Amino acid sequence: MNRVGFGIDLHPLVSGRPLVLGGVTLDSDLGLTGHSDADVLTHAIGEALLGALALGDLGRHFPDTDPRYRGISSLVLLRHVMELVVARGARLVNVDATVLAQAPRLSPRLGEMEKRLADVLGVPFEMVSVKAKSPEGLGLLGRREGIAAMAVVSVEVP
Repeated sequence: MNRVGFGIDLHPLVSGRPLVLGGVTLDSDLGLTGHSDADVLTHAIGEALLGALALGDLGRHFPDTDPRYRGISSLVLLRHVMELVVARGARLVNVDATVLAQAPRLSPRLGEMEKRLADVLGVPFEMVSVKAKSPEGLGLLGRREGIAAMAVVSVEVP
């Protein structure tokens, strides 16, 4: 049986923090703020995986009140989510994700993000798709107040 999960995440942009998306640190004058490294792309994928198996959300597994997760790489959290998936006998089939950001331009780094995510997820590179869309100056994303990401995953369960 196949199950589908959907995830979304959004974090505000601030100065003085690195911008990390899909485990890749990007050149930017602004970075995302949050309890962890605030990698919205990795968070959206993690949320989608948890949703596909009805395991709650990232906040349930990694609460922002727990100091163990302060500043942690979201790839570490995603690896733990995959351990939960595997422990239930499930297998990730594919990931399709989109980042919504006015800046910086992400297209030159999307392949690197896909590779890094595929490595952590334990799937072939071709099973992870990451796209970038500009909000064309509209709303809080267009004003560079934040960055959002959405992800859909397909998971095969016994």
